[in-house]
Amino acid sequence: VERTLEKRRLIRENRDYQQRLEFKVAERTRELEESYESTLEAMITALDFKDNETHGHSRRVVEYAVMVAQAMGVGESELTWIRRGAILHDVGKIGVSDAILRKPGKLDAAEWEEMKRHPEMGYRMLKHIRFLEPALDIVHCHQERWDGSGYPNGLKGDAIPLGARIFAAVDTFDAMTSDRPYRAALSIEAARDEIRRFSGIQFDPKVAAAFLAIEESVWREIRESVHRKIDALAEAERIAH
Repeated sequence: VERTLEKRRLIRENRDYQQRLEFKVAERTRELEESYESTLEAMITALDFKDNETHGHSRRVVEYAVMVAQAMGVGESELTWIRRGAILHDVGKIGVSDAILRKPGKLDAAEWEEMKRHPEMGYRMLKHIRFLEPALDIVHCHQERWDGSGYPNGLKGDAIPLGARIFAAVDTFDAMTSDRPYRAALSIEAARDEIRRFSGIQFDPKVAAAFLAIEESVWREIRESVHRKIDALAEAERIAH
């Protein structure tokens, strides 16, 4: 009887220890995740300071990309990496000169060649950070085109990672619906027409179809929501200083 009771006590203590250990691991994992997210936020802020023409762009395309990915049935684990890749997609622009990023007009041929280096630069900046590895497909491949005419590697069709194919559509959509020094923003309707027109050329037809199946009002609400968050952050920063 004593041996049986001792065995039960040891089993119970072992179970309690395992539960405490699992709790500590989960708690530490959450802390690491929060640290990762804070690091990514810092990178976005640094890029916004450098390229203020596209202020809010990274945050908008994150929401857009997740929306399309969900419409295509992408699972939550992969959504995490699409989200992070979308946040970091333009980090390579930190290596592009301010004169090019802030030029109040269209780029000439030489300037455009330098701008086209940013996906490769971003990939090289991040490739040694192991926890970001699944997000690098978007950083490296977001300027590839379905027909193979994109850069930096001229990938074509399904050779382009799905996350990058999704991102290419929403990135272009955001660019078209944002003001630039050399042109006014297009309407959401006009931008959607462009996505439709270039389906099978610039964009994966399945991605374009998923994008177009989402109602126009959804895109407008996402855009307005992000702008409200940016304004709130700016006000909080102003009050803090």
